[in-house]
Amino acid sequence: MRYPIAIEPGNDANAWGVVVPDLPGCFSAGDTLDEAIEQAREAIVLHLYGLLDDGEDIPPPRPVSEHQGRPEFAGWIWAVVEIDPAMLDSQVERVNITLPRRVLSRLDRAARAAGETRSGYIARLALGERV
Repeated sequence: MRYPIAIEPGNDANAWGVVVPDLPGCFSAGDTLDEAIEQAREAIVLHLYGLLDDGEDIPPPRPVSEHQGRPEFAGWIWAVVEIDPAMLDSQVERVNITLPRRVLSRLDRAARAAGETRSGYIARLALGERV
């Protein structure tokens, strides 16, 4: 997925501002142009994760040409940020992990205490949710 970003030029006193027109509320900034683009990538990923976590649909990116003529972006620079669609895929995949038995035992006890399966418990931990 390639999301267009609009970049408001910065200077010695102001950061480079970034807006993602296809993702309302998604914005970022950086002290340099390169930093602004990298920060935009991180902002897009976090925004998309938030939408997925809230059960929302992911808005598809539109071509830069659909945004360029908008008056609020007059004089801004355009770039495109590539997002790996696999990062957003919720399809279940079976994996094999190797853990010491003592760690696996502790993990299973914690999952049972939380009333969850091992997989569910690990997923919540990985997503940074409270356990």
